[in-house]
Amino acid sequence: MECRLYCGACCIAPSISSSFPLHPHGKKAGERCKQLTDDNLCKLFGKEERPDVCHDFKAAKWVCGEDSKQAIEILTELEYITA
Repeated sequence: MECRLYCGACCIAPSISSSFPLHPHGKKAGERCKQLTDDNLCKLFGKEERPDVCHDFKAAKWVCGEDSKQAIEILTELEYITA
């Protein structure tokens, strides 16, 4: 599955524990990444400053659902059960 453009769910719902630009202490679950543009595109995409966890994430139907709203719900639940 290709990443759904303008979705941003994977940049909002999960926490990120590693430091990266504008997030020196990582990012909390549910917090909008400061590297996410107004139209939900990653400013760090393709750059070496992008966190490994972001680079390693691959879009899949089971986690991205039918739309960005469903993706937020699924990712939020995954974050909760793995906390």
